Amino acid sequence: MIKLQQLSLQRGPKVLLDKTSLDIYPQHKIAIIGPNGCGKSSLFALLQGQLQADDGSCFIPKSWRVVSVAQQIDNMQREAIEYVIDGDTTLRQIESEIANTPAEHGKRLAELHDSLEQAGAYDIKSRAGSILNGLGFTQDKHYSPVSDFSGGWQMRLNLARALLCPSDLLLLDEPTNHLDLDAVIWLENWLQQYKGTLILISHDQMFIDSTVSQIVSFEQQKLVSYSGDYSSYEKQKAMRLSLAASEYEKQQKKRQHLESFITRFKAKASKAKQAQSRVKQLEKMQELLPVHQASEFSFSFPPPDKLPNPLIGMEKTQVGYGDTVILDDIALNLVPGSRIGLLGRNGAGKSTLVKLLAGELAPIAGDYHLSQGLDVGYFAQHQVDSLDMQATPLWHIQNLDKQATEQSIRDFLGGFGFHGDSALEPVAPMSGGEKARLVLAILVYQKPNLLLLDEPTNHLDIEVRQALNYALQSYQGAIVLVSHDRFLLEAVCDDFYLVDAGKVEPFDGDLQDYRKWMLQGAKPNAQRDRNQQASAQETATKQPLDRKTQKRMEAEFRQSIKPLKQQLQQAETQMEKLNISLSQFEAALAEADIYAAENKDKLKDILGQQAESKAALEIVELEWMQAAEDIEAAEQAFKQQST
Repeated sequence: MIKLQQLSLQRGPKVLLDKTSLDIYPQHKIAIIGPNGCGKSSLFALLQGQLQADDGSCFIPKSWRVVSVAQQIDNMQREAIEYVIDGDTTLRQIESEIANTPAEHGKRLAELHDSLEQAGAYDIKSRAGSILNGLGFTQDKHYSPVSDFSGGWQMRLNLARALLCPSDLLLLDEPTNHLDLDAVIWLENWLQQYKGTLILISHDQMFIDSTVSQIVSFEQQKLVSYSGDYSSYEKQKAMRLSLAASEYEKQQKKRQHLESFITRFKAKASKAKQAQSRVKQLEKMQELLPVHQASEFSFSFPPPDKLPNPLIGMEKTQVGYGDTVILDDIALNLVPGSRIGLLGRNGAGKSTLVKLLAGELAPIAGDYHLSQGLDVGYFAQHQVDSLDMQATPLWHIQNLDKQATEQSIRDFLGGFGFHGDSALEPVAPMSGGEKARLVLAILVYQKPNLLLLDEPTNHLDIEVRQALNYALQSYQGAIVLVSHDRFLLEAVCDDFYLVDAGKVEPFDGDLQDYRKWMLQGAKPNAQRDRNQQASAQETATKQPLDRKTQKRMEAEFRQSIKPLKQQLQQAETQMEKLNISLSQFEAALAEADIYAAENKDKLKDILGQQAESKAALEIVELEWMQAAEDIEAAEQAFKQQST
């Protein structure tokens, strides 16, 4: 196992860790959390042997193969799939030795070929191709040179190399930053099957929940371990913080605001899955407010100066590049209060639609109406790149409002983490997260009535994401959101639209339904609707059935779906048992003495059983959903047949 003992770590004058200890057991999956700059990446560098501890010790078994994601590309002309395979240096070394061993050394060649087989050489191309497909590379791109890809796609290639390479310890530092939602879901599933020890740095709460069973938090220069996933960590920490009476008064204003919003939202929420998901997410935010009470980030969107209705209306609209149509027959009406999340595979056209709404692309055909008074706030990566690198955060806001006082701007920037002298420092040396916060501050200051957010959480840590989440709850304008952060999507969006096969259509379901659709390759809404329409047309010409025949058919139908209902009941029983088991594990893990040295084996056993139960619960939930959908589909088909 990995053992940190009385470890101290310092970068320059800043103390990151001070005499802290931590044990990481084999095959455990752990998320390292903490604000930007606390030392997470430095801890990774220590685990890779790139840094030395200033005091104490860091032990990793010498036999362990440690793999991380490279930050640079070492061969721009290599074909993508060969570049990914190059990551398995052991295999490449064996291949090289075979190529350089004379034919007369038959015994040595036989040994090398046996080693090559043991290294998985004979299926490595198919495994590499599968990883590339999962990360969003189409088949025709597997043999393109690395130089053909943008920086974000090159980082995906480096991630693919790390996943393909055999490892005992896998270190992933913000692996979802350059991924879209589909690739994130695929990566989750891959990591759930990973057999080694995983240490993950991420600010994506749902991604953490899906992949780890332990949280290690940077707190006051110590590493504090919490059992369970990120949601469990929040609950444990919220319980602890809520006991502190001094914090109670501080959180009341924010709590009351969120409570009133939840009450209003519940009053108008339908029984649609996405509406119910959002209610649950908002209630969770309300429960966990104490965890984020101490955050330095706090801002809100002021009311827009104008709120025309509708803001944008379109009918039978086409959009694309030049004469190439990417999206066709779009019908979308954006009004104040619209909260739309865009779903769809990579390259389906989500960003194209956002660029149309932002005015960066003109419609090719169809009706497209912009209301007078429309004021668009657009957040995308190229906005970060367009900042004046030599200017300060204070200058960027002063440039928007010449009448504002310096103190009022400083107060405003403080809500985004730019305190004191940091508001007067140039942008150039800032981190990606700091630049993203500045773009967000500029956006908020301009009081837009339509927010277009294209992957706004890239480089933002958990506390900034939470602040953005809270701010969006009371925003009065319309929101269109593209994000791989499902926590944000669920909390913010009332409706989801699927961008697929050149169409933009309402998605009938929540993010769990989308995950299932993506993993199973289900038909998109448009195709499903066309199939249903065709079926309806076929049955429309049929004659009405007499009462006797109708009763016979109903009895036969009930008998036909009996196995599905039994499957549904069995799944419900299993889910109930697994949830009881998980509650028992959480109760056991809440006991302080379980973390004593003499109980290490017991702790390991409980964590292992908890992880197994979570995995089993996810499988059973999918079985339940499939059975429920099969019953619903059968009922609809029978209804059409019998009318």
